Amino acid sequence: MTLLTRADALRLGALVGAATVLGLLTGQLSLTLALTLAGYCLWQHRQLQQLLLWIRHRKETDAPDLPGVYEELCSEIDRLRDRHKKRKKKLSGYLKQFQQATTALPDAVVVLGPENEIGWANVAAAQFLNVRWPQDAGQRLNHLLREPAIKELLDAGADPVRSVEMVSPRDAGLQLSVQVVPYGDKQRLFVARDITRLQRLHQIRSDFVANVSHELRTPLTVFSGYLETLEGDVTHCPPAWQPVLDQMRGHVARMQEVIDELLLLTRLEQRDRVEHPEPVAVSQLLAGVHKEALMVSAGRGHVVTLEVDKRVWLLGSAMELRSAFSNLIVNAVQYTPERGTIHIRWWYDDDGAHLSVRDTGIGIPPSHVPRLTERFYRVDRGRARAEGGTGLGLAIVKHVLSRHGAQLEIASTVGEGSTFTCHFPPPAVILRDTPVPVAVSPA
Repeated sequence: MTLLTRADALRLGALVGAATVLGLLTGQLSLTLALTLAGYCLWQHRQLQQLLLWIRHRKETDAPDLPGVYEELCSEIDRLRDRHKKRKKKLSGYLKQFQQATTALPDAVVVLGPENEIGWANVAAAQFLNVRWPQDAGQRLNHLLREPAIKELLDAGADPVRSVEMVSPRDAGLQLSVQVVPYGDKQRLFVARDITRLQRLHQIRSDFVANVSHELRTPLTVFSGYLETLEGDVTHCPPAWQPVLDQMRGHVARMQEVIDELLLLTRLEQRDRVEHPEPVAVSQLLAGVHKEALMVSAGRGHVVTLEVDKRVWLLGSAMELRSAFSNLIVNAVQYTPERGTIHIRWWYDDDGAHLSVRDTGIGIPPSHVPRLTERFYRVDRGRARAEGGTGLGLAIVKHVLSRHGAQLEIASTVGEGSTFTCHFPPPAVILRDTPVPVAVSPA
């Protein structure tokens, strides 16, 4: 489309020519040209008015029959309108497909705006969260769901990894796992999944493990008592039986250790957080574990060093933290060859408090690292049994850290060693106004 069509140019030229002739005949050339151009402008204004009226009410009126460039303008507007209709239809189709897909999902899905306002919700959202669309459109989700954990999750921003568990506000028998994931431009998806069946299976497993462990404790205690009786009875227990009794006692001790750790795991799984957290002097706790590590290492020539910041305390359970730290440090001693080095460090920075246990042991292949915290998982089963491991130590570490809001990071290189680091968030840390001497204690 050109700014001035040939017909418009001819029309304007003819009008100016006629005005010029008339002006010359009347002796009023300037006035005649001025009046002619003013009339032409009025005519153009009239054409623009008709065009504007049609654009505003194009659904009710037909396109005006205008000459020249206006005709091309009308045609171009029609083309743009048709293109817009096709695009709108296409986008509506995408939106319909999205809504159909999310409606078919068994999970509750709520689209949230920048201020947590509800933009859309599927049918499952009404069943699980009591959030109805479109009745609750525009309302803030944290005003409808008053759970403190949900408010914390929404305030924390979109994190596809983090999730919280809650009871359904509509059905107290439903247990939900909720997470928030990024969606679109400054929007988020609030997704709630029914995990009631998984929770029940998990509870059944925990109850089974606890019951079996309790049932095994009694016969093991009786068996251990008979072993003690036989070992102390020289008359009925010849010296030749002693190696057999020692082997039996070793297996009993190992079974008792497995049962104790299974019961500890079951107890840890009952609650997500420590019920009655207390200030824990981590430096003193690590000093005790350091002595324990030296006893385990006796005769193997390990160098076990301890570096701590005595100001840094934790808010939590001293018993659980000692169990977790002891598992990490004793594991490092057991899997480090003779005359190897184990360095224990406890420090604080802007991200919180950290405990690292670095060794020069045999290392762990990368394929095994993601599964190390699973129950009874062993990289080398034969070596683990020879060292007396139960396969539950790192599972206990994982649950203890989770109950304290902490995370475990594992870095390892085969043949060079491993580093296990516990990261505790700032809210779990207490800084005491004590000197900051760093104690280094080699074996």
